[in-house]
Amino acid sequence: MSTVAVILVVVAVIAVLALVVLAMRRSAEKRRERERERERLRGEVAGHRQEAEAHSVKGAEKKGEAARERRSAAEHAAAAERHAQEAKGRKKRAAEAEERAGREQRASEFHDERATERESDLD
Repeated sequence: MSTVAVILVVVAVIAVLALVVLAMRRSAEKRRERERERERLRGEVAGHRQEAEAHSVKGAEKKGEAARERRSAAEHAAAAERHAQEAKGRKKRAAEAEERAGREQRASEFHDERATERESDLD
């Protein structure tokens, strides 16, 4: 083989080796980049899981609070119903008392007139 051919083969081998080394570096860099991206995503996943847990706990607390509020509202509604019935009864008794007061007033006036008539008979 001639010297030129040997040099060309050596240059070609060196070029191929350089390309292989370059490809290996790029491949390694891509792997490192993918690993950094995975690590970043793992951090995001952990953060979202933590937030999900916090919201789950808060949701359970709010569910209990809602149940307590519903019970309290039902109790207040029942008390309001009782109060409404009591008020209705008291209004009825007040109307009856007003009616009796009117009758008593008329009876008082009647007897006052009779007393006045009888007084005039005394003279």
